[in-house]
Amino acid sequence: MASTNRNLNLETALEDARAAYVAAHPVSQEYFEAAKSVMPGGNTRTVLHYGPYPFTVVKGEGARIHDADGHDYADFLGEYTAGLYGHNDPVITATVQEALKGGVTLGGPNLVEAKLARLMCERFPAVERLRFTNSGTEANILALGAARAFTGRTDILVVDRSYHGGVLTFTGDSPLNVPFPIHRMDYNDAEAAAAKISSLGDKLAAVLVEPMIGAGGGIPADHGFLQTLRDATRKTDAMLIFDEVMTSRLTRGGLQDHHGISPDLASFGKYLGGGLTFGAFGGRVDIMDHFDPARAGSWGHAGTFNNNILTMTAGYTGLSKVYTPEVADAFFARGNQFREALKDSVSKLDLPVQITGLGSMMVFHFADKAPTAPLDPASIPNQLLELLHLDMIARGQFYARRGMINISLPTTDAELDAFRAAFTETLETHSPLIREAVSEE
Repeated sequence: MASTNRNLNLETALEDARAAYVAAHPVSQEYFEAAKSVMPGGNTRTVLHYGPYPFTVVKGEGARIHDADGHDYADFLGEYTAGLYGHNDPVITATVQEALKGGVTLGGPNLVEAKLARLMCERFPAVERLRFTNSGTEANILALGAARAFTGRTDILVVDRSYHGGVLTFTGDSPLNVPFPIHRMDYNDAEAAAAKISSLGDKLAAVLVEPMIGAGGGIPADHGFLQTLRDATRKTDAMLIFDEVMTSRLTRGGLQDHHGISPDLASFGKYLGGGLTFGAFGGRVDIMDHFDPARAGSWGHAGTFNNNILTMTAGYTGLSKVYTPEVADAFFARGNQFREALKDSVSKLDLPVQITGLGSMMVFHFADKAPTAPLDPASIPNQLLELLHLDMIARGQFYARRGMINISLPTTDAELDAFRAAFTETLETHSPLIREAVSEE
């Protein structure tokens, strides 16, 4: 059950919530401590770590997960948007099992890769040619490399505090980032962005942007901001790249289709692999055809598992038989409806809590008004986020510690209602702490 020593002060409430969590997850703690002896911090993917320690997941089914301590949770993390299909969609599972019978790591072109590529070219307006990778990070690196090679320029413009993969993270200065010359702009500031692009002139190879910020807070781009980027890059012959690793799931043709704005290149990942490892990048034919190995002076692009038969099969099956354009439209509407219902419930509490997002992706923020750009990390009340996260786990509800909430296709109406009730009750319980913490920021 959720912590009981609620609102003496934030530190006391958090101490109580941590103690309750530890008491409820002893087996997960054993797994965590054992993992620390062979993996730094017991972890091989930083985003999955949270204090006191993450519970160990042993099984997933539909839109639910089960941990090593026997607890069951409604999964509103959705594998950071990759889990669109839930944990065991029967159509995808059956086709992957059938593909396994034909062998894996085949070492040659297979029967499915071109079918998935063709389907993606049909779905996403900017994509005339496509190549597969193994992650969204890899897709973004190759899209940037293609832009630099095509333009003969060096510099990249990104949004301050944005994230485009493990070696393309721009909240602060990561020592692990790829060594491209990087410049930064503010999200949704069209005038400043146009001036920045103009000032960089013929040094600028590409502008890389998410049409809705994902990791930075589920913040949609203004149409005018994206259109300004499109117009300004055309004037200077720089490439515009949309990172749709997350946002391509939001509508039938991604947010490029939703806004009617065609980038030169786009990157993809996450759900498009049908739940398996996936990445892709594509765009204009005159750019992408430089990857044609039969072409003199072509650009090499390797990757042992780029076209692995399991991912190609799962991805094609998911996009052609499960997440059809009609389903995508309906799911977008369902996500918007849930977000508005959640906002309505929260608004009745009169708390400084904002919910941003589009469709099935949303993020809540402790703030007096909805942010229009990624927040300064120093302004984020991390203790408050931790307290709510631990209390919601105790209520059987799981989402990202940073406030990201994603719904998946098998999520039921009853699960949506239960999450909304639990979230509202948790906020109401801690309302004095929330008001105090936000007023101090």
